[in-house]
Amino acid sequence: MVLDIEPQARAERDTLPIGALILLALTGFTAIVTETLPAGLLPQVADDLDISRALAGQMVTVYAVGSVMAAIPLVSFTQSYARKPLLLAAIIGLLVFDVVTALSHNYAITLVARFAAGVAAGLGWGILGGYARRLVVDRLKGRALALAMIGTPLALSVGVPSGTFAGGAIGWRTAFLVLAGLALCLAGAVAWKMPDSAGQPPEHKLSNLAVLRMPGVAPILVTAFAWVTAHYILYTYVAPYAEWAGDGDRVSLLLLVFGCAALAGIWIAGAAVDRHLRLHVLASLAVFAGATAVLGFLPHSDGVLIVGVVLWGLTFGGAATSIQTAASDAAGKGVDIVGAMLTTVWNVSIACGGAVGALIYRSAGVSAFFPAMLALLGVAFAIAYAASANGFTPGARTEH
Repeated sequence: MVLDIEPQARAERDTLPIGALILLALTGFTAIVTETLPAGLLPQVADDLDISRALAGQMVTVYAVGSVMAAIPLVSFTQSYARKPLLLAAIIGLLVFDVVTALSHNYAITLVARFAAGVAAGLGWGILGGYARRLVVDRLKGRALALAMIGTPLALSVGVPSGTFAGGAIGWRTAFLVLAGLALCLAGAVAWKMPDSAGQPPEHKLSNLAVLRMPGVAPILVTAFAWVTAHYILYTYVAPYAEWAGDGDRVSLLLLVFGCAALAGIWIAGAAVDRHLRLHVLASLAVFAGATAVLGFLPHSDGVLIVGVVLWGLTFGGAATSIQTAASDAAGKGVDIVGAMLTTVWNVSIACGGAVGALIYRSAGVSAFFPAMLALLGVAFAIAYAASANGFTPGARTEH
């Protein structure tokens, strides 16, 4: 069903709708914490469900699989629907399946609930970027997207550690119920205050292949894949890296530093992408490569580690904003479909980063992470640099 949205509700805003963008950011925050919370509570989950820690870890895996499988088909099917009901459906899906996860004492039911929560998250992530951009005029789209995306680093730097601590203090089931309570409050706020936005008119619906063939879209997706995979090779195995670097007892501190730097990176991206998108992407990839060299090849000391992690966080924090902005510009009216494609690429990249990291770690050790990361970053830089005509174009976005 296609809802008829009032003309004034469809009109683009010439100022940032801070409240609405914060609600979008909180949606991303809730999705990320829901995805990663079991990772910090594996011993408690395994003991409670009487399964191995490896099986408990599949609660994270099936969530990601749900997001990967659902994002593109769901967003493609619903591209003509109004955005607010879809956002509410995603949040309520997270709420319901967090409650099922908290109450389930059967491993199979728990996995089904986690998969379904991933499906809901895939829908939410698929529409989030396009929704944020629809709320503002063109010159503010980059800043709007940056604010809407701030939930991810906030979740990783604050939400996940807090959830892990709370789970240890009050139990993992109660932690999921608290998360469901957050989703309930968020759903109420969205229903009450979130402005709606029309979907794509049915006559303008685009196929997935048509969007993929748009000039610039494929290079952006490949750049995103190489960039995110390089990041997750190290991020997934940050604890073994810290031990290798002689700082194994301060993993939490390194992650906190990374999270804070990533928040600053989002602020930088928000300030830069509307006028200097291409420069920001190329500079981020180059500095990330420099951070990789610092972390992998310089003599280890507290100062070297902190500098390397800060540079890493600064450059990766704004990656989602830059990539989403470039992809949305390239896709035009296919903004929601390309958002779903990015959701899929991002989750596949996370899985590939973990798998490649595991293979390298087992066969050659931590020191071999860094040549692999530099190779991937080199590919990302070369593709982004070559995509000057379409994709990562020079100059202010409003000129194109």
